[in-house]
Amino acid sequence: MPIPASYQKEVGIFKFSVNYTDKYVTIWVNGYGGVTDVSEGMKGTTNMKDIYISDIRTNQEIITYLIVKQVAVKVGSNKKAYLDLLLADCTGEISAKKWDIADEELPGLEKIKEGSVLKVKAIVTEWNGMKQLRVSRIRHTSAEDNIDMKDYIKAAPEDAAAMYEFIYNKANNFADQDLKAICIRQLDVNKDRLMYYPAAQKNHHAELAGLLYHIKRMLMMAEKACEVYTNLDKDLVMAGVILHDMEKLNEIVANELGIASGYSFEGKMLGHLVLGVRTIDKLAEELGMPREKAVMLEHMMLSHHYEPEFRSPKKPLFPEAEMLHYLDMIDAKMFDMQEAVEKTEPGQFSDKVWTLDNRTIYRKA
Repeated sequence: MPIPASYQKEVGIFKFSVNYTDKYVTIWVNGYGGVTDVSEGMKGTTNMKDIYISDIRTNQEIITYLIVKQVAVKVGSNKKAYLDLLLADCTGEISAKKWDIADEELPGLEKIKEGSVLKVKAIVTEWNGMKQLRVSRIRHTSAEDNIDMKDYIKAAPEDAAAMYEFIYNKANNFADQDLKAICIRQLDVNKDRLMYYPAAQKNHHAELAGLLYHIKRMLMMAEKACEVYTNLDKDLVMAGVILHDMEKLNEIVANELGIASGYSFEGKMLGHLVLGVRTIDKLAEELGMPREKAVMLEHMMLSHHYEPEFRSPKKPLFPEAEMLHYLDMIDAKMFDMQEAVEKTEPGQFSDKVWTLDNRTIYRKA
């Protein structure tokens, strides 16, 4: 946990008092204590991570370890180079800037890559209603820093293999043999990457095995929805859920830590909706799927984002496609809501959430 400027707490017979400044940490227990010089905090090592992104507060100075999700050296309006970073740990992510880079700093900073764990000294600022780090010092880590990657990798809250088995069993139980065949084919072919792939670069389910988690929760909702709306073809809805984001595996470039570094050439040029149509068209022909059924699946791929500004050229034209869109939206929005609430103190509002129309989300007291 981060240390505030002043902190007091009683635990049983013990009274703790902590005072924190740029240079010193003073810790007292029942009136006895000592002072530690932390002005050289970038030096030395630690065997635990004690400051997490979810806990930091505006105007706080921090020295901590963070993993790099995105990195670029850019040039500002003052014609000076600066380092633009998206940093993360297992509790979330935060934008960071290191301004006015000196020429002698550039060679070292240019070696920073996605997936690198860095030690960072920074002030927590706020820009456009969102927290941001103003970095003063930064260095690469070494074996002596005793990094435990579990502290830095945000992962889905369920086991990837168990989620895959859940999804596979649902597909395997379809009564519709055509839909069963195409879903099983896609799950078999993509099994290895599904175990770690995120569902996005930085939006909903941008985490290790996030794509599986997104699909599983949508399937759980789909089953309940089909119990209420009995006119729906349950197998078609659930096949749409399994397949709708499958081509994110080829749209997004991600490593085995679940960190997405960007988009592939085809991802940028076509996107996962068009890639999904192309894949289904090919597999449907190979598997001998009736043309009407294949086109309906392709339509579900194209229409599930609903609006042209979100890359859907068509709106849903039949009930199962409409339901797929809303299942997708509910899971994405609820994920973002949950993330915002978990990072917010009870009785307070969150930072602005871009994916929720820049709303600030309230956490009940």
